[in-house]
Parts: sequence; structure tokens; C-alpha cells
Amino acid sequence: MGVSFKFGIGLALAACIMSRSFADEASLRAIYKELVEINTTLSVGSCTRAAEAMGARLEAAGMPASDIRVVVPPEFPTQGNLVARLPGTASGEGALLLLAHIDVVEANPEDWERDPFTLIEEGGYFYGRGSADDKAMAAIFVDLMATYVQEGYRPPRTLKLALTCGEETAAHFNGVDYLVTNHRELIDAEFAINEGGLGRLEPDGTRGYNAVLAGEKVYQDFWLEITNPGGHSSRPQRDNAIYRLAAAIGRIEAYEFPIEFNATNRAFFESLAEIETGPLGDDMARILADPPDVDALARITANPSYNSILHTTCVVTMLDAGHARNALPQRAGANVNCRIFPGHTQEEIRQTLISLVADDGIAVSFVHPPETVGAPPPLTPEIVEPIRRVTEELWPGVPVVFSMLAGATDARFLTPRGIPTYGVSGIFADQATRNAHGLNERTRVQSLFEGREFLDRLIRIYARGD
Repeated sequence: MGVSFKFGIGLALAACIMSRSFADEASLRAIYKELVEINTTLSVGSCTRAAEAMGARLEAAGMPASDIRVVVPPEFPTQGNLVARLPGTASGEGALLLLAHIDVVEANPEDWERDPFTLIEEGGYFYGRGSADDKAMAAIFVDLMATYVQEGYRPPRTLKLALTCGEETAAHFNGVDYLVTNHRELIDAEFAINEGGLGRLEPDGTRGYNAVLAGEKVYQDFWLEITNPGGHSSRPQRDNAIYRLAAAIGRIEAYEFPIEFNATNRAFFESLAEIETGPLGDDMARILADPPDVDALARITANPSYNSILHTTCVVTMLDAGHARNALPQRAGANVNCRIFPGHTQEEIRQTLISLVADDGIAVSFVHPPETVGAPPPLTPEIVEPIRRVTEELWPGVPVVFSMLAGATDARFLTPRGIPTYGVSGIFADQATRNAHGLNERTRVQSLFEGREFLDRLIRIYARGD
């Protein structure tokens, strides 16, 4: 009798879990679909509309309207941001901020195989602009907050949600920077979870590792410009603005910034040296020697992803020169995009570029004012162990790897201002075909729902403080 009673409880529990899983999947699908299908590009979209839609979702779940705010900067009416709050029970506990951006990169429908602003499920993937970057994480956070409200969940630590605009076009406007400057009380937290940490999905579908973003390079654009009196194209002169700029660009192209290691990228390659097999794993171990093995380093830096986190990189991304087909150029300019290794200032890199240009007639200036640079967020046991714990629960044997991002996320506006921000999602992806920012952006269906489960477990641990 006792056995059948326990068996009955087991069946009931399994049915409850299965029912909740189906309910969770339907809810997340609906939120995800609505969010992806709201165009939030800078050119014609509206983050404000998306923020309002997600706020309505939370209010419909039972969150008090007083705990939901859509913050719209007066000068940028389409760049609205959603901030929501689930109060904790312990006044002494700092809040946990769940951060995701809802703006997306431009997408020309004529170039895509499918409408970029219609969420399409096909072949085990969700397709659409923002389906990976970053509306997957934004939808998960909205769904989890709604679930917590419906459950009556009240953890010791306050949970805050911020869905922000302008991560992709921060030089125009950035919601995180705006909020932390003008409404810090709304998003102030002990620490934050953000995008940037992806699990690596191998070609055969197995999981290589679960990555955690624990540091970023610094983003900075520089503008090179030379002016000239010009003249008639039938009378060429040696002093040609385009030729002089081209020569300077060639010198920048030929220069390699020194290879550097810090705690984050060293830990990354140490972990991968144990995960990778064959010559690649051997090379990763050999570049960590002092000094690094030159041949191994040449092979590793041939991979753009590995090369990008080993040193500062600068690359020309735009050109603007000349004013008429039949006239000598009066002006020539180029944008140089640099991703700066932590520990170096933007002015230091500008001076390096000036030295490389080696032409007093070419000015090197900042395209936008340098951002405040801070140290990487600390990898304390309170942050690290829950990530390892949940990873092991869901995917036994899959290691956690701490990495540095060559790009940039909104963490750069929070960590230097006292809100340590970590990139972790539990979403596994094949970077070769995920194609964030590119054509036919996609996220694996299974990975989206696995990410929800991972983040739910992780957030509950952080919220309890255990």
C-alpha cells in the first residue's frame, strides 16, 4: 500500500511537472513571438512599443502597475525602456538585476530568406531578427518574472528586470547608460545577469561547455581624416588625399598589437586546453607558457575568435573620400574600429594609431567620447558556484568556462559604476550559424527552453542567497 501510495505521488508529481512544462513553453513562445515581431530597429522601429507590450504582459500576470515603469527619454520617444520590480522579503539583501536589450540590428527583408520580423520555426530553429540577440533572453526574463508573480513567489532578494534600448547603437542613445545616470534607483542592484555568455554547441549537437562572460574589451571608434585643396583630375598631383590615407591604412593593417594575458583569457585557454583534443588542445596549453610558443600562437591567432581575445585589435570599417568623379579629392576619411584589451586607455590607443599613421596631415580623433572603463567583475564563489551547480544539474559533465568578450554589451555601463554584471544564459549555440547581426539570425528551439530552465534555477538560487 505504501509502495502504491508513493508511486501515485510520483505520477502526480510527474504530471504536475509535465503540465507546468507545457504551460511554460506556451507562455514563453507567446512572449517571444510578440517581442520578435515588434520591429525595434533604430531606423523605423520602436523599443517603446516593445517595452509597453512586455509591461502589459507583466501586469496581466498580476504584477502591480506601481512596480512596472516604461521610461522614455523625452528627446528619444521611440527608445523606451521597461523596468519592473518583484520586492524581496529581506531588506538587507541587495537586488538582482535581470538585464536584456530589446533593440535589434537593422534587417533588410529583401536580403533574408524569411521575413526578419516574423518569428518562424523551421527545422528545429526559431528564425527572426533578434531571435538570438537579445530577444531570446529578454523573453525568458519576462516569462520568469510573470511566473514568479503568478506563483506568489517572494524571495529574500528583490528581483529587478530591465529591458533596454540602444545596446546596438550606443553612440546614438543607450538605455542602460540613461537609466543608471538618471534613474539609478530603478535598476540599482548588488549584481546583474546579462547577455554574452553562451554555451558552445558542437557540430554533432553535443555541448562543449557553458560559457560565462566575465570581462569585455573596450569599444572605441577613431576617425582618420586628411584635407587637401584638390584640383582638376586631368592634372594629378603627388599630394593626393586618398593615396595618403590609403598608405596610412596599410600601415595600420600591417601592425599587430602585442599578445596579452590576464586572469580571464588565461583561465579561458586553460579550460579549453583540457576540453579540446589533439593538436588544438596542445597548442592552447603551449601558448600559456612563459614565453608563449611562437608556432602555437601563430596557429591559435589564425582563428579570429581566439585572436580577438588575445590583444587589442583595430580594423578599418568605413571609408568616405572625394566629392566628384572628375576632381582630385579634397578630403578623405576612414573609421577605425578598435576593441581594446583591458588595462589600456582609449587615448593610449589613439596615440598608437597616430604613430602608425606617421603623417602629420592626417588627424586621428575620437568618433565619440571614450566611455568609462572599469575592472572586470569579480568572480566570487557566490557568483561562480551556483552557475557550476545548475550546469551540472542540467548537463552532467559539461564544464563552465569563463571568457572575455571581444565585442561589447551593456555590462560596460554597469560594472564600472558599481553594479558587477555577468553574461550567463544557459543557451547553447553553434556560433557559425547563429548569425546574430547577420542574415537569417536564428536560435535553436531546444536551446531557448533549456535557457529558461537554467536561468529559472540560477535566479532562484541567487534570489535565496544560498
